[in-house]
Amino acid sequence: MSILSFGLILTGVLLNAMAQLWLKAGTNALGAISFSRDAGISTIFRVGFEPHIMGGLGCYVLSVAIWIVALSKVPVSVAYPMLSIGYVVNALAAWYFFGEFLSAQKLVGIAVIIAGVYLVAKS
Repeated sequence: MSILSFGLILTGVLLNAMAQLWLKAGTNALGAISFSRDAGISTIFRVGFEPHIMGGLGCYVLSVAIWIVALSKVPVSVAYPMLSIGYVVNALAAWYFFGEFLSAQKLVGIAVIIAGVYLVAKS
C-alpha cells in the first residue's frame, strides 16, 4: 500500500472517528433524547440544528468522499479492516474528552486492533 493510499484511508477513518466524537458532544449538549408524539418534530429540529451534530454530519460527508477515493486505489479487503483504527482513536479520545473509562480489557483490545491493522497493512 502506498503512503498516499494509507493517508487517504487514515484521513477517512479519522474524519469518521471525529464525526462520532462530535455526535457524542452534541448528545451531551442536548441531554437524553426521546421521541414522543407531541415533541417529535421539535426534537428532530433540536437534534438537526445542534452545532456539534451538524459538525459530526459534515465530518461523515467528508469521510465518505475520501473513502470513495481510497477505495478506488486500494482493495476493499485491505481498506475495510483499517476502519478499526477508528475504534482506537475513539476509545482514547472518549477517555480524554469525555472522561470515559479505559479498562485493562479495553487497552488489551486496542493493542490487538493495532496489531491486526499492522498485519493487514503489510499484506
